[in-house]
Amino acid sequence: MTTTDIITAILELSAGIGIFLIACAMMSSNLESLSSNKLKSLFSKASGSKLLGVGIGAVGTAAIQSSGATTVMVIGFVNAGIMSLAQAATIIFGANIGTTITGQIVALGMFGTDMISTTVIFSALAGVGAFMTSFAKSDTAKKTGGILAGFGMLFVGLEMMSASMDSFARLDSVKNFLAGIENIVLLIVIGALLTAIVQSSSVMTSVAITMVVSGLITLEQGIFLTMGSNIGSCVVALMAGLTSGKNAKRTATIHLIFNISGVVLFTLLGLLVNFGAIFESLFPGAPQTQLAMFHTVFNVCTAIVALPLTEILVKAVKRLIPDDSEPVEQEKDTPRLHYINDYMLKTPPVAVQQTKYEIVNMAEIAMQNFSLSCKIIQTLDFSDIEQFRSNEEELNYLNKQIVNYLVKLSNLPLNANDRTYISTAFHAVTDLERVGDYAENIVQYAEHLKNANEHFSNDAVSEVEAVRELIEELFSHTMKAYIGNDREALDLAFETEDMVDIVTSEMADNHISRLGTGECTADVGAQYLSLSSDAERVADHFINVGKAITSYS
Repeated sequence: MTTTDIITAILELSAGIGIFLIACAMMSSNLESLSSNKLKSLFSKASGSKLLGVGIGAVGTAAIQSSGATTVMVIGFVNAGIMSLAQAATIIFGANIGTTITGQIVALGMFGTDMISTTVIFSALAGVGAFMTSFAKSDTAKKTGGILAGFGMLFVGLEMMSASMDSFARLDSVKNFLAGIENIVLLIVIGALLTAIVQSSSVMTSVAITMVVSGLITLEQGIFLTMGSNIGSCVVALMAGLTSGKNAKRTATIHLIFNISGVVLFTLLGLLVNFGAIFESLFPGAPQTQLAMFHTVFNVCTAIVALPLTEILVKAVKRLIPDDSEPVEQEKDTPRLHYINDYMLKTPPVAVQQTKYEIVNMAEIAMQNFSLSCKIIQTLDFSDIEQFRSNEEELNYLNKQIVNYLVKLSNLPLNANDRTYISTAFHAVTDLERVGDYAENIVQYAEHLKNANEHFSNDAVSEVEAVRELIEELFSHTMKAYIGNDREALDLAFETEDMVDIVTSEMADNHISRLGTGECTADVGAQYLSLSSDAERVADHFINVGKAITSYS
């Protein structure tokens, strides 16, 4: 081969990997978008049955063609508290099984006949999908076209990788170099590193299959490269988990420990058993099937071994990552996002769900500050002012960060329901930020009263307490409606909001009466009227958040 041939082969390999990666992302995003609600429902059904969890993980991953996406989705559910660590572990076991479907598809595509190879047939689907995406009118048809186009492009990329491997196979220097890599630990490390770089075990497995088929490496070498890819596939989950809550970190660690343990187990077995010889005898003359089947058997066996040890694994991870101690408590004063991070953007349906939890968290902080502000102005006791200031700082931080996240999310492929939710979420964040502003106003009124050596009358204090309790009730109904798309809870919220309007109107009338009897001064009355007006607006902003469900539920 000439230098030009070598450079061409390298460029061809790079192009093939690039097309393969884009194809996987294209299939995954469109599949997620079409089936997001079904997937959320599917994963939420992972109950006490370990086998059900494994089955859900396998089916879900096979459906969206990405174990990374499944694991990030599970991390999101654990982080939100709607799935236990044990349930998450079983789904992760199943996800490793489901991801082997890509290798099986690739192996199938490498079979051919004297007339037309399956690779060419499958590749043609890229054109079919492209036409559907370009000319279809319905959103479902366009996304179906995107799935077909991605599926076809996967084989276009595979064909380019295979062609480049054939070119390298003609170079004795390359063959001799690869033949010299006999250390199984080194092969596992190479597989893990390459997978971590491309962030796709499917790509690494597919490259290994094409290398085995072209004769660049032996089946035994391909087996250990593939095993290493299982470890490298943990990178996405680790990134998502490490920037989330404690249980999210534990979930990501379970994924890592499970994958490493499986590789260690099979590596030890590999010292006693020649996996290559076994699968060559089982599937003679089909090296692509030999490696693809090993990948499936490997992941099924590791899941079978790990399943009875689920509880032990969960306990071990809890010891590795214990609950908060005193020094960690101080970190809570630092504003941060609790449920969302950029790694979840790889799975838009989950990112949407997690954004809702982050907004609910922001709402709870806003409600807490309103309650604190009422307490402060009732008692003129400023002992909670540091907590109030900390909450206000976090509200401002969450306002900016959630809006930035929503902008990123709005540019991703989403189904119509999720896209409508995102548009309402912008308004919800603004409403909650305004609640924080009104709470801050009330604290300022309290500071003014204290500096003037004034205070509210006992009747006024009781009225403030009454409106605070009503708004807390309104908040409870609103959050129930917002979280569960509960129309009955929304109706109760509207009823409570009407009561707030009545009470705040009565507060103004009562103030006029007290002013006439000299029970309060004009200065105190001004602060009181401002508070009643602010309380009414706080109720309006909370009800606005609840009303959003009428747009998408």
